Amino acid sequence: MHYDVFNGDADGIIALLQLRFSEPKEAALITGVKRDIKLLRRVDVDNATSVTVLDISMEKNLPELGSLLKQGVSVFYCDHHRSGELPQSDKLEALIDLDAEVCTSLLINQKLGGQYAKWAVAAAFGDNLFTPAHKLAKEIGLSDSETEFLKELGTLINYNGYGASLQDLHIEPEELYQQLSKFEDPLTLLDDVASPYHVLKKGYALDHEKVVSIAPYYIDSQCKVFELPCEAWARRISGVFGNEIANQSPELAHGVLTLNPNLQDYTVSVRAPLNNRIGADEICASFPTGGGRRAAAGINQLSKSDVDKFTQLLSDFYKPSNT
Repeated sequence: MHYDVFNGDADGIIALLQLRFSEPKEAALITGVKRDIKLLRRVDVDNATSVTVLDISMEKNLPELGSLLKQGVSVFYCDHHRSGELPQSDKLEALIDLDAEVCTSLLINQKLGGQYAKWAVAAAFGDNLFTPAHKLAKEIGLSDSETEFLKELGTLINYNGYGASLQDLHIEPEELYQQLSKFEDPLTLLDDVASPYHVLKKGYALDHEKVVSIAPYYIDSQCKVFELPCEAWARRISGVFGNEIANQSPELAHGVLTLNPNLQDYTVSVRAPLNNRIGADEICASFPTGGGRRAAAGINQLSKSDVDKFTQLLSDFYKPSNT
């Protein structure tokens, strides 16, 4: 059996869309909410013959990856997060690039020679990579209106991946992938009133209304930090809100803390300054449940007692003497 394992955000879903449009393959699908990245443990090692892994940190899945390779399972692994030390195996094909201006879908786009580049544009926008997204859109001759639509589409697909559980999401990622797989050209989603684009657009508008009035609880010359309540709408909007405020103040780092259902700790989204896209992964990895990439990272459980430590670390990292 072949397994397709992918992050439930825009980058993971769209990377797989591009691959399967180009190389159709019957597969068992494994995905989850955006923060659910230890996905390889859900692969049945005894029944797997091959595995494709997209947009989840190899570093967080190394033991399971090692087990698959030891069993002789062929693995194609494409990602842009912290990788750790790559296993040496002739069964592993790894396409890893940690550059801050790269995402998994852009890597797949390169691999496929731009075969489904419109989808890659949407994914890059969803991952808040506006510069490479605009560059690719221009290269393939998209109009301004088409580019703006793909920007919105990528944002909406990414927004849908955030939540403490699948119940928080408007559409479960596996189902969203299946629905989007009917549209080889993403621009055709606009005219189909039954498409997931319209469902997500409505949900996003309602959630965004609630977050725009929230002011930062901490601000200095290096960063802004926001706190969101323990509500499903807040969990859904947290990541895209982090991207939005990062674009509004590109010289600052940003943290968005969303209170978890246990009311004892927070899920954290961190965005490095857009003018200095480094360090988010280092900051988050200094906490037990943290990780990510240099430009954007997160912490799954930041205890209330560590909030001041986190805020200080975020601010200190981007002081001029440190960067």
